[in-house]
Amino acid sequence: MKTIRQIADEIGVSKQAVFKKIKREPLSTSLQGLTATVDGRLMVEVDGEKLIKQAFSEIAPSTTDNQLTGAVDGLVDAPSTKNAEKTAEVDGVISVLQATIDTLQGQLEVKDRQIEQQAQTITRLTDALAAAQQTAAAAQALHAGTIQQQLITGEAGTDQQEPEQKKSWFSKIFGGR
Repeated sequence: MKTIRQIADEIGVSKQAVFKKIKREPLSTSLQGLTATVDGRLMVEVDGEKLIKQAFSEIAPSTTDNQLTGAVDGLVDAPSTKNAEKTAEVDGVISVLQATIDTLQGQLEVKDRQIEQQAQTITRLTDALAAAQQTAAAAQALHAGTIQQQLITGEAGTDQQEPEQKKSWFSKIFGGR
């Protein structure tokens, strides 16, 4: 990871110029997940550094193209100047399209990482749900076994003995039957 100052020094611009550039769209969106604040300083991952440098390289070709076009205008006649302008314009469009492609690829990589993290979260939650279902099934089985044991032993025997006690008590009082 690099600081904004390190990136600015490598590009040859001021730190403030880099901050202004990364706050504007589409670069600000592209850099999501590629920066972190460490000890109060903004740090940029390698992929984010590439995006910032590409954003600054977009500016440089158009400035260079304008300078070249101006130099050509002074040296050659009008038809050749028109061809140079068209070539410079096409180069500028290609440069912009390449920068757009690079930005979109950077965004795609960020989204891929987010999808991977979400898939891992889903897997963990699925495992936790399966464990909870197993625990619930075991608790139900234990409860059913407890109830069955109660019916077999103490409580069921007491219920069955009461009619016999009533019968024997009844037979004591009324004799017979």
